[in-house]
Amino acid sequence: MRIVSLLASATEMIAALGCLDQLVGRSHECDYPHEVLQLPLVSNVQIDVNATSEQIDAQIKQIAHTKDAVQGNALRALSIYVIDTDLLQTLQPDIIFTQTQCEVCAVSERDVIQALQQVVGIQPRIVSLAPYRLSDVWEDLIRVGEALDRKEQAQQLVNDYQQRLNSLAQMTAMLRTKPRVAVLEWLDPLMVAGNWTPELINVAGGEAIFGRVGEHSPWLTWEELVTANPNVLVLSPCGFSLERTMQDIPLLQRHPAWQELQAVQQGRVYAIDGIYYLNRSGPRLVESAELLARALWGERLTINVDESAWREIA
Repeated sequence: MRIVSLLASATEMIAALGCLDQLVGRSHECDYPHEVLQLPLVSNVQIDVNATSEQIDAQIKQIAHTKDAVQGNALRALSIYVIDTDLLQTLQPDIIFTQTQCEVCAVSERDVIQALQQVVGIQPRIVSLAPYRLSDVWEDLIRVGEALDRKEQAQQLVNDYQQRLNSLAQMTAMLRTKPRVAVLEWLDPLMVAGNWTPELINVAGGEAIFGRVGEHSPWLTWEELVTANPNVLVLSPCGFSLERTMQDIPLLQRHPAWQELQAVQQGRVYAIDGIYYLNRSGPRLVESAELLARALWGERLTINVDESAWREIA
C-alpha cells in the first residue's frame, strides 16, 4: 500500500503502527518521527509563518473572509495550503490521510478533493480524521489501523495510552488542591485551548477555567483573562515550537494587564511545545498530559517527561 499523509498526527499514528515503510509522501507539517523528513512534500503553506502572531492571524482571517465572498473553483486558490498535484500524480497513492476538524490547522478533506480533480489515473481512498476530544483521537487511531490492516495493533496502542492517562489521573487525584489553569493556544490575539485540552488539564490534576471539551478553541479578551485570574498559565500556541513560542513572550509581557495576573505574580507561567504536543491530536497527547502535570506539580510527581519540551517563564 502506498500512503500519503497530509496530517502530522496521522503520520505519527502510521509510525506507531509500524507502517512507515509504506509512506511515500507527507505534508510540510509531518516532521515526526524524523525518518519522514526524507519524504517528498505533497503540501505547503501559503502564508508567512515567520510573521508575528498578529500578522499570521490577520493573514488567516483575510483568507477566510475572502473565501466567504467567492464561489466555486476560486475557493481552491484561497486555501491556506497548496497541494502539489503533479507530485500526487507521480506518487500514485492508494490512500491519503487528511482531516475535517479545522481548515486552518492542516490540509483539509476539501483541499484534497479539489486537488484530486486535477489528477488523472488515480482514485486513492481518502481517510479523514475528525478529532475534537480524546475519545475521538483514539477512535481515529482505530480507523487508521483499520485502513492499514492493523486494527488489533491499533486497539492495543489505544489501551496502552488510556492506561497511562488513567495512571496519571490516579496520581494527581491524590493531590488535594486543583490549580485553576488557562492554556493559551494563541497569544496575539488571545485564544484559549478547547477540544481535548481541558481533558488533559483534568488528567494532570488541574481545573480548566476556559475552553470546553469537544469544542473549538475560543477567543479571549484580556479583561476576561484578568477576571478569571488563573493560578497557572500555560502558553502553547498552535503550530509553534517551544523556541518560536519564546520569541512571542514579549507580546504578553508588554501588555499592561500582564503583571496583574496571579500566575505571573507567583511565577507559575510555563511554555510547552505546541506543535509537537498539546496541539497535535496524536499519540503524544499522553505525553502532553504528563508535561502539564510536571508544570502543575513539579517534583511532587515522579514522572518522566521530555524536559526540552517545556520551560518556566521568569
